[in-house]
Amino acid sequence: MTTVFAVLAVPAWLSLVVWICLVAFRGGFWRMDIRLPPVPPPGSISPAPAENGDDGERWPAVTIVVPARDEAEILPESFPTLLAQDYPGQLEIVLVDDASSDGTGDVARELAAASTRGEQVSVLRGQGPPPGWAGKVAAMDRGLRAAAPGGYVLFTDADIGHPPDSVRRLVAHAEAGGWDLVSLMARLNTRHRAERLIVPAFVYSFFQLYPPGWIRSGRRRTAGAAGGCMLVRRERLEQAGGLAPIASARIDDVALGHLLKLTGARTWLGVTRSVRSLRPYPGMAELWDMIARSAYTQLRCNPWLLAGTVLGLALTYGVPPLVGVAGAAADAWTAAVPALAAWALMTLSYLPVLRLYRLAPWRAPLLPGVMALYGAMTVDSARRHRRGRGGAWKGRVVESES
Repeated sequence: MTTVFAVLAVPAWLSLVVWICLVAFRGGFWRMDIRLPPVPPPGSISPAPAENGDDGERWPAVTIVVPARDEAEILPESFPTLLAQDYPGQLEIVLVDDASSDGTGDVARELAAASTRGEQVSVLRGQGPPPGWAGKVAAMDRGLRAAAPGGYVLFTDADIGHPPDSVRRLVAHAEAGGWDLVSLMARLNTRHRAERLIVPAFVYSFFQLYPPGWIRSGRRRTAGAAGGCMLVRRERLEQAGGLAPIASARIDDVALGHLLKLTGARTWLGVTRSVRSLRPYPGMAELWDMIARSAYTQLRCNPWLLAGTVLGLALTYGVPPLVGVAGAAADAWTAAVPALAAWALMTLSYLPVLRLYRLAPWRAPLLPGVMALYGAMTVDSARRHRRGRGGAWKGRVVESES
C-alpha cells in the first residue's frame, strides 16, 4: 500500500502544480466581477463627441441582428426585450428567419407590429445556408448585409432576453474604452436541478479556456466571445472581411473573436446577470445534448486532442479528490496533502461563479464529479461525430471537420 501511494504522490503533486498555475497565472479566469459599468440615463451626455459643434447628443447607429431557426415558441418572451430598448441613437432590428418550419418569421412580424419600433424591424426569410457556410453564420451574414452601414452590429440569439438599457450600456462601454468587440456571457437558466449542477461548471470551463483578462489584452493571442451577445464595430468587421472568413465555423462566437483580434481589433468579454438566456434545459438529457453537440468540434474533431483532454480532466479534476481522500484514509500524507491542496484551490476558484448564479457554496467541492460528466459528454460528442450525427440541431447535422 505504501508503494502504491508513493506512486500516486506523483500525479498528486502534478495536479497541485496545475492548479497553482491555473489560479495564479491563467488570466484570473475565475473572477466573475468583469461587468459593464453603469452609464447615464437617456438624455445625458453621450459617449461620442458631437459633430459640427452641435451641443446635442450623438450616439452611433446600431443594428441588432437576430438569427432565428424554429424559435416561434420563445420569441414572444425574448423579442419584446429588443423592441423595448431605450437606446437614444438610431436603432434597427433585423431578424433572419433561417428556414424555420414553425412560423418564426410570422411571430416576429406580429410582435414588431404591436410595438412602437415596428417600422425599425425587418424580418428576412432565409432558405438555409449555402454550400460551405454554417447555418447560424449564414443567417448572421444575411442580417449583416441588410444592415445600415457604419456604427455597430449587435449579434444576439433569439432566446436571449435583454434589459431595456442593454444596447446603451454595450455601446457606451465600447465607445469609452475603444473596444471593437464587446461581448457578454448571458446568464443561463438555473431554475432546474440539472441546470444548477451543469451550468456553473460550463461557464467556469468556458472562462478557463478563454480568460477575459487575456481576451482584452493586446499582448495575448487568446481570443473569443460569447455568441448570445456580441456588439461589433461595423468598420472593424468590414476590415476583417466580414463574416466570410468564418463561414464554416461551427463555434461562431470564438471564431469571430479570433478573426477580429487577428486583425488588430480590441476585444472585451465579461459576465452579466441582466442579459439572460431564456431557453430552459429542464433535464440532464437536454444539457447533455447541448454540450455534446459542439464539444468534439471544439477539439477540431481530433482523436488525439480528445485523448489528451480526457487525460487532462482526470489529472486536473479526478486526482485531487480520489487520491486526497484515499491517501488521508490510509495515512499516506505524502500523496494526500498535495491532492487535498489541489482540491482546495479548485474549490476556492469555483466559488465566484456559484456566487454569480446565487448558488450555495456547498456545491463547490462537487466540481470534480461535474467535470467527470463533462468528460463523458465530450467522449459522446466524438462518438456522435463518428456516426455522422455531430452537431445535430433543429434538423441539421454538422459534418465532421476531421
